[in-house]
Amino acid sequence: MTFANYLTRFLREQGVKHIFGVPSGDWMSYMEAMESGDPEFVLVANEASGGFMATVYGWLTGAPGVCYGTTGPGATNLSTGVGCALLDRSPVIALTTEPPEHMVGRTTQMVIDHQTLFKPVTKYTFRMQLEQVEKQLGDAVTIAKTEVQGPVHIGLPEGMGDKRVTAAFPPVIVPKPIAAADDASLALMEKVFSKATKPLLAIGLTAVRLGLGETIVKVAERHDIPVVLTPMAKGLIDEDHRSYAGVLFHALSDIVAHTNLQADLVVGVGYDPVEFNYESWMPQVPLVHIDTTACDIDKKVYRKVYDVVGHPAVALERLLALEPIASKWDMEALRVRREHMFSRFVPKAGVFGPLSVLQILREILPDDGIMTCDVGAHTHLIGQAWRTRHPFGQLMTNGWSSMGFGIPAALGAKLARPETPVVCITGDGGYMMMAGEMATAKRIGKNIVFIVLSDTKLELIRLKQKKRGRITEGTTLSSVQPQVTDYMFGVPILPADSAETFRAALTEAFASEGPVIVQAIIDSSEYEDLILRKHK
Repeated sequence: MTFANYLTRFLREQGVKHIFGVPSGDWMSYMEAMESGDPEFVLVANEASGGFMATVYGWLTGAPGVCYGTTGPGATNLSTGVGCALLDRSPVIALTTEPPEHMVGRTTQMVIDHQTLFKPVTKYTFRMQLEQVEKQLGDAVTIAKTEVQGPVHIGLPEGMGDKRVTAAFPPVIVPKPIAAADDASLALMEKVFSKATKPLLAIGLTAVRLGLGETIVKVAERHDIPVVLTPMAKGLIDEDHRSYAGVLFHALSDIVAHTNLQADLVVGVGYDPVEFNYESWMPQVPLVHIDTTACDIDKKVYRKVYDVVGHPAVALERLLALEPIASKWDMEALRVRREHMFSRFVPKAGVFGPLSVLQILREILPDDGIMTCDVGAHTHLIGQAWRTRHPFGQLMTNGWSSMGFGIPAALGAKLARPETPVVCITGDGGYMMMAGEMATAKRIGKNIVFIVLSDTKLELIRLKQKKRGRITEGTTLSSVQPQVTDYMFGVPILPADSAETFRAALTEAFASEGPVIVQAIIDSSEYEDLILRKHK
């Protein structure tokens, strides 16, 4: 068979159902190999979107997300989405077209060194060799799916798709199980934890990936201790749970910090500093770091750091088996702080702002639904105020933190879970970056609701400028609120400028068969008192 047929069959056998990208002349062989639609090639407006969609697809399915970009500018666009897979930890295979062997190193139209380009944004990058396809492809998926998960780039030499291949197919790749931490580390962890009177559990995105939520809650309940989360770990513990203390760094972070600063021990479980370094919020107390990789922290400042490197589930079971500690946490005070924090997210009468949008959306979106968001002021609010009913129920990029993520993330989520209600919240800045993907949404044809928070500003940066006491510059997207049109690339647009019209628009949008944009013209002044607080 041809290499193009070999590659598509290999990906299909690894569970890949979609490949995201923009085709090129050399990609025609691969398109022909995908003629049956298995896997399906999904045309996107910008290759970066293909990388974002592949990232989300990898999160939600466990199969590699696959994306493609052509030589040069296609690859540079793609690299933005691939960087998301690296820092937000998703198994992704990024494919690009490279020059044929006899043109490597020559000056040629569009050609740059893809291997150098992708090296800093992938776990591994290589150029495909016809005589090694079985090993190289097997290695690529193994590397992508092995902890810490991330992207692998494969350069496909021009013309390779039509070459004949006789290699066998690798089996379905199942990474080796994560080993437990060594007994000495586990024993020391037990000793340190048992002596603490105010330990704090800090949960990160590795815990989501490994499905540790139920055990984490049991540990918190057994020892009656608080739990804080990073934004991407939302959904692991219910916001009304007795131990829930809030999300680090996002809205009203100063209230969450009242709990952090009382701790006499921090226990990081699946805590990945790619979201926030420990030093950014931790008091000067000992740290037990339970994760698949060693702790990344300044040990000149934090001298008592205990690494427990291995599968976190094993360490959690050991903590669960301990006698309950002599906890000195005032859990009633924690409840009061928690309730006070959420009371601040109740919209004020007569104001239609982001709080009203979130409140009404939470009432309408089913508990099993998925909400994606972009990057901006709304992200900080969502990180704290949005009640997330299950892991991966709220999807954001907090490692890579690229504007433009929200819209393609929703597209990727809907393709990964077609029966699940999906909604995206983006600011008008993020919408402008990826408005072309409305054409993609129209082609996909599934019901996805895109909520555009329209305030004509890059609000997060404007607020940062204001807090510095400087003139706000370079953050105004439009001097007037743009006139709402009826459609964008065939996707209907429903305007809303009040809680009543927004509720009606949202109800109509979710009842539609295809994608719908709800343009929420908001008063963004609510952000000022809620985000960028102390301990941010």
